[in-house]
Amino acid sequence: MDTQPVVFLVDDEIAILEALGRLLRMEGFTVRAWNSSLQFLKDHQPEIPGCLVVDVRMPDLDGLELQRALQKSGSERPIVFVTGQGDISMTVQAMKAGAVSFLPKPVKRVELVAAVREAIAKDEENRAARLERRDVEMRVEKLTPRELQVLKLVTRGLLNKQIAAELGAAEKTIKVHRARVMQKMQVRSAAALVGLLGADRLAGSRS
Repeated sequence: MDTQPVVFLVDDEIAILEALGRLLRMEGFTVRAWNSSLQFLKDHQPEIPGCLVVDVRMPDLDGLELQRALQKSGSERPIVFVTGQGDISMTVQAMKAGAVSFLPKPVKRVELVAAVREAIAKDEENRAARLERRDVEMRVEKLTPRELQVLKLVTRGLLNKQIAAELGAAEKTIKVHRARVMQKMQVRSAAALVGLLGADRLAGSRS
């Protein structure tokens, strides 16, 4: 799999596509280009890091529709929109949906390069966060049903005695379960466990 970030360019105007591609390559970026948003969507490989630079107005699938299609497929690809016909409502719609930037044509080199760098940085953050989430999920999956119950009560701040009463078990048994939870989750304290899981992750833990 490619590890070098790629700038995916999509614009139905060949001249603009080539100009943007040259500009970005001169700045040291790896670039791949399409003059059809439908073809890009068909070819898209979400596992490749990078960002998308896309025109808003296109005949087959416009930029905002492409953004929605990517989101529907589960892709969090950061997007930089460029357009010669954008308006305020379009910008707001794109930004609310997670666009990194919205640049008017003709695009200024400095603004485009800055937006692409920001988008690639955002992609790196997103990928790191997803890896971290998956790592935590894998640790949780190693817990037995009883250990998962103990984990949830520990994150609520309950002491071993309180957990034992809640689950109708001996305190020394809970102590053993708690130790195993800490070992499997690779943490040393209840505070670290809460920090690792977070409220949203805990809510989504298997029951």
